[in-house]
Amino acid sequence: MLFDAAFLDSLPRFVTPLLLAALAGAICHRAAVFNIALEGMMLIGAFSAVAGAYASGTWIGGVAMAMLFGGLAGLAFAWFSIRRGGDDIVVSIGMNFLAIGSTIFMLRLLFDTRGQFDDPGIIAVPKIPLPFLDFQTGLSSLLSNQSVLFWLGLALTFAITFLLRRHRFGLQLRAAGENPEALKTAGLSPDRIRSIAVVISGVLCGLAGAQLSISNVTLFTENMSAGRGWIAVVIVLMCSGRPLWILPTAILFGLIEALGFRIQGLGLPQQFTDALPYVVALVVLAAVLSRKKKSGQIT
Repeated sequence: MLFDAAFLDSLPRFVTPLLLAALAGAICHRAAVFNIALEGMMLIGAFSAVAGAYASGTWIGGVAMAMLFGGLAGLAFAWFSIRRGGDDIVVSIGMNFLAIGSTIFMLRLLFDTRGQFDDPGIIAVPKIPLPFLDFQTGLSSLLSNQSVLFWLGLALTFAITFLLRRHRFGLQLRAAGENPEALKTAGLSPDRIRSIAVVISGVLCGLAGAQLSISNVTLFTENMSAGRGWIAVVIVLMCSGRPLWILPTAILFGLIEALGFRIQGLGLPQQFTDALPYVVALVVLAAVLSRKKKSGQIT
């Protein structure tokens, strides 16, 4: 059976990294920063989480390290793109390549191994049981014993929505993307607001990487982000950076990815199931862009 209790249990594990990375992209999108370095920032976060959890002996150390180095990656992006006037796409591509090369190098330097590092000393992010859902088999399988980061991702969806709609900084961030001249008139620097947005984006990508490496599993493999950052970029573009739309869209792509793993058991080639989320992403993105073109939003 494709849709059973085990499938429901696995779904949040696929959704969480996409949701956190897409929220990261949404913050940059609303500040008019075209950040397609989500993939590289996730990868840096994944490696940092494993290194931090292994070194500290706690999952909190791993998550903190992922957030720290994700934020530093965002700071580097902001420096080259915003402060130094580099092209967003060029800086993003450079960041993605840097993440791949640096994590491979650090894997060999710190742990003297290639390809993969796993150790019993890597502490996993705890899961939260919900015993009051035990009488509801479907809900219990879907929601109970899920990672702390899954619940954090849900909370951040609504927190970022509130931030962008009601909070002063959120309004300033939107103004940096929509009307930077108004910010300058108020004595605020659009570049400073954009830089903060990119650093926050890096922190969220670090959390997405931590979900991959010390929540879904307790190991790091080379290039383990495996294109999820690019799917997150597509989600952001589809939803125009609106967090409340990002949540169901991330669930959709998480469902597709989870189905891809399940239907491998039907004898389909692994290459087909691995490509399925990206094919769907391209089709949906083409449909969204076509609709926007017809409505005159793009030319």
